[in-house]
Amino acid sequence: MESMARRDADLSAESCALVTGGSGFIGSALVRQWLECEPGRLVNYDCQTYAAVPASLADLAEHPQYELVRGDVVDATLFSQVLSERRPEAVFHLAAETHVDRSIVRPPKFVATNVVGAGVVLEQTCRYWRGLPAARRERFRLVLASTDEVFGSADDVERFDESSPLQPNSPYAAAKAAADHLARAYYRTYGLPVVVVHPTNNYGPRQIPEKLIPKMILAALRGDDLTLYGDGLHQRDWLHVDDCCRGFRAACRRGAPGRRYLLGSGRTQTNRSVVEAIRQGVADQLGRAGRRSSRVVLVEDRPGHDRRYAVDPATAERELGWRAERPFRDGLRDAIRWYAEQTQWVAAAEAALQARDAEDRLA
Repeated sequence: MESMARRDADLSAESCALVTGGSGFIGSALVRQWLECEPGRLVNYDCQTYAAVPASLADLAEHPQYELVRGDVVDATLFSQVLSERRPEAVFHLAAETHVDRSIVRPPKFVATNVVGAGVVLEQTCRYWRGLPAARRERFRLVLASTDEVFGSADDVERFDESSPLQPNSPYAAAKAAADHLARAYYRTYGLPVVVVHPTNNYGPRQIPEKLIPKMILAALRGDDLTLYGDGLHQRDWLHVDDCCRGFRAACRRGAPGRRYLLGSGRTQTNRSVVEAIRQGVADQLGRAGRRSSRVVLVEDRPGHDRRYAVDPATAERELGWRAERPFRDGLRDAIRWYAEQTQWVAAAEAALQARDAEDRLA
């Protein structure tokens, strides 16, 4: 515990952290949480794709400790320049293409961003880290955001842990697994102090509405059908985005280089039960009068759809001092309220989605 305390004290004086993909869903939550809870500057390195809704961080534009740098993670020259000029003591690599359905349609796009981009971040960060003074090199961490999907589909009682093999079943998961292998290689070969974090499915405010929970919330608010793949009994572990970001921060402060940590609530739910909870939550918050009631409609399953994800977060709880705190019922209630109230954000996000859909159709 003494070494952890010393590392916390060292990091409390760091001058800068850099987040790739800081304008996305989890990235924007991490930016906000870092600026609220941590000292020093924060640089958001983001190429502003459809998933980076400008309104998500618009109120931080004049924040004295915040800077947005528009850049792509595949641009080695620019990323190296940003590292050398901003001099971070922590890098969080969150930039990625994340929607499984899109990875099935356009896998090369996911390879470019999630594999090549991760390789650029690892290589340029390693070069930068090697040039730091010894004390700063000791403090430095690169936290790489992975996913529980890299482990494939769990059986009825299985829970993935740090020793579970990577067995990805979708192009998205395979690309993330490739990045995980690169991270391990950079630690083993060069000593780069990289920590890999595998969160379960995140939910909360500012999530682009192609994802299950915001998509179903908005459909329920409009009285539209709530469509589910297959029989709707696929199981997921849902983690509130604020809990996830606390986990990233804990991994930066107390994570051991070369280790990986799984973040989750330890509880799985079927997609059908989540959608039913959304339908009931919308009815409870907004009332039924004058609203057409949504119905759940089952549609053809997508290819490579993993049946169940389940993780054991014991190592993160023990080594990082982290655990999921937000009950799903409370987080879902607040998310329903947020999407119901933030009509301008929703309109901007849906316009961006339509533009990306058109781009994918033309590709």
